[in-house]
Amino acid sequence: MKPERFHAITARYPSLKIAIIGDFCLDRYLEIDPGRAEISIETDLPVHNVSRVRAQPGAAGTVLNNVAALGTGEIFPVGFCGEDGEGFELRRALAALPGVKLDHFITTPLRRTFTYCKPLVVEPGRPPRELSRLDSKNWTPTPPQVAEALAASTVALLQRVDAAIVMDQVDEAETGVVTQTLLGVLGLTTRGRALPVIADSRRGLHGFPSVIFKMNAAELGKLCGWSGTLSVEQVREAAVQLARQNQRVVFVTMAERGLVGASPDGAVEQVNALPLRGPIDIVGAGDSVTANLALALAAGASVREALELAALAASLVIHQLGTTGTAHVAQMQSLVPAVV
Repeated sequence: MKPERFHAITARYPSLKIAIIGDFCLDRYLEIDPGRAEISIETDLPVHNVSRVRAQPGAAGTVLNNVAALGTGEIFPVGFCGEDGEGFELRRALAALPGVKLDHFITTPLRRTFTYCKPLVVEPGRPPRELSRLDSKNWTPTPPQVAEALAASTVALLQRVDAAIVMDQVDEAETGVVTQTLLGVLGLTTRGRALPVIADSRRGLHGFPSVIFKMNAAELGKLCGWSGTLSVEQVREAAVQLARQNQRVVFVTMAERGLVGASPDGAVEQVNALPLRGPIDIVGAGDSVTANLALALAAGASVREALELAALAASLVIHQLGTTGTAHVAQMQSLVPAVV
């Protein structure tokens, strides 16, 4: 990508309006000082002394963090939190990000706040080391009144935004934001429109309406009924097959093998992953790809240009250790000559 094209695309980001529809969680990090280790007098078990607590939006919030870091003008999260301390922290963290509008983010006593609590051992001169995570999730179906309110917000926002991202991050179907109620209105609202709507799901995109699909190679193989680890050529073939079926672009991440984008007309673009520059942490890389694909397409980028921008962002994020990182436009600009 030439620098002038990079500038032309990213210069449009401050004027964009983006909706992010999905399962927002609170990422709470407990930084443990191993130099203050103790043994409990009462239980005779090890005591981990926490020297610092920090929190940031996670799951769909990780995508939002990346969208905000890119300088997006207005960001509309569509999701929920509970009337609990974690919900207070999550709303506060979301509100602190530039451009975020919480008009469509619901606080309800009918749900608990989805939370990942991540204990980290932090030692001088060493990368942070994560211990077993403590998760808080909802395991019952999302109440109809919550699902219907979220669906109504989705319909309203899709009439006024430049792009939307749908992130399904729950383990059990119908327990989060992306219910059948929401998918139904998403399909009706996007039918016949060119609006970029990118969907990603922890449980796979089977049953989603025909929007832009983003997934990894294993998810693609499962969705298309292919077995085993797909070669790059198989990824390209399966992505084209799915793009033709949906009549929408399909994006596939392949870790160190790079990224693929297939169009309904059979065209396929492939961009290599950038070389490693040191230790890496892959957490959040896929979410940074999703955010950059959505903004690039909303700003008028081609499929290849969107892939190139996503590759730049992912390279920056994986080199941020002990956190779920983000990539800023200025940081990406420094890597522009490296993308191929």
